Amino acid sequence: MKGGSPLQRTASQAVTEDHLAGGSLTAAISNAMVRVLHEYTGRGPTRVRTSIRDDIVTVLMHETLIKAEQKLIEDGKVDMVLEMRRCIQRTMRDDLVRTLEEITGRRVLAFMSDNHVAPDLAIEVFVLEPAGQNGSAGEGARADAPSDHPA
Repeated sequence: MKGGSPLQRTASQAVTEDHLAGGSLTAAISNAMVRVLHEYTGRGPTRVRTSIRDDIVTVLMHETLIKAEQKLIEDGKVDMVLEMRRCIQRTMRDDLVRTLEEITGRRVLAFMSDNHVAPDLAIEVFVLEPAGQNGSAGEGARADAPSDHPA
């Protein structure tokens, strides 16, 4: 998913840090994470909640598993599903990081991702370069209040 994918064009055209603050920023991040997940798995979560605190962005997604994964879990293959999800997350990493950097205008220093099957939750955690470093914006890229959006 490199280069000029529709996802990359949408994220870079849709939002810039200058236009976003607070709820608008968290909503833009939530929507972008849903688009990335949908592009890779064919569906997005039913609900997503993005929180930003200082240099940490967390994106919690509800009900991300596809039907085949749900059936594998019912058949006792939880470890297989979780390993497959780890592989998908590693593959999505570059698109997730690039998208977040475009939206916030800040460089991502670290990215962590994990899934849980019961309940069906996924979390993406991004550690951003401190505000004001490397030409990044200060307060415009920060929102302390979480937002909760249906996907």
